[in-house]
Amino acid sequence: MSSPRIVFAGTPEFARIALDAIASAGFDIALVLTQPDRPAGRGMKLQASAVKQLAVLNGWPVAQPRSLRLDGKYPDDALAARATLEAAQADVMVVAAYGLILPQWVLDVPRLGCLNIHASLLPRWRGAAPIHRSVEAGDMQTGITIMQMDAGLDTGAMLQVEAIDIGGDSTARLHDRLAELGGRLIVDVLRRAEAGTLTPTPQPNEGTTYAHKVEKHEAAVDWTQPAAAIVRRIRAFDPFPGATTVMSGESIKLWAAQVQPPHANEVTATVSEVPGTVIAVTPTGIAVAAADGTVLLTELQRAGGKRLPAADFLRGFDIEPGRVFGG
Repeated sequence: MSSPRIVFAGTPEFARIALDAIASAGFDIALVLTQPDRPAGRGMKLQASAVKQLAVLNGWPVAQPRSLRLDGKYPDDALAARATLEAAQADVMVVAAYGLILPQWVLDVPRLGCLNIHASLLPRWRGAAPIHRSVEAGDMQTGITIMQMDAGLDTGAMLQVEAIDIGGDSTARLHDRLAELGGRLIVDVLRRAEAGTLTPTPQPNEGTTYAHKVEKHEAAVDWTQPAAAIVRRIRAFDPFPGATTVMSGESIKLWAAQVQPPHANEVTATVSEVPGTVIAVTPTGIAVAAADGTVLLTELQRAGGKRLPAADFLRGFDIEPGRVFGG
């Protein structure tokens, strides 16, 4: 039996890792779909996606439609994409963080349908930002679900699931772990599809949650929240959009923090402390009052500066106990 021909649809680094794994396993990449080039960097020059860069490097055909909806804003793009997809004569499409909605006509083109690499344990965290939201919510575990796509939002039958512990990971670290896992699982699923041994499992009806897209306005830290919730949000928003707070009119990004244990070095906020108040400043970190305790900030960044450990940050930014973040 010949290896199935693959159309791959994806855009960022998460998808690039999966595409590389599929190609390295010997599968035939017939076509790559990815988002159009976008302005990026200080010069705002057009930049190809991580997936396109890999495709160009390997000489795989690339299509970059602005939309796949035949009745949408860019019907000419969609018509051209349909002709390209049909000409590719693919057996299966693999989708990973593509960024465009797939209409039913796309799902119907490949002989074996479309498979999605989703970074959560479905049905928990359907939607756009499953990694961020799992960290923010304090989930103990997340994972990868390989799913047979249907017309719903991450509602298709599950083909393979594997869980990992989140631990104290930031979104950045968890992203990398899940990307590697996704690459491994999709190769296994494709091999089983080739052998005809896949067994789809419908998603449970209970436990559905939605991972809404992370917006920049969410970055501001609310010091009236519990300390654990603030620390989770700081981890969840690394690398985007970066949790922020303000002191003396200057915006400061917060990249790493931990809940200060009670009585640690005799630095503990009491209920009388105004949330956002700096309780103590040490080379280890900046202790700040939250609703129910203390957050120890251990990595920070000034506007235009670099991410720095607290001790280095404090050499260039004078912070004293009693000052208040957020105002």
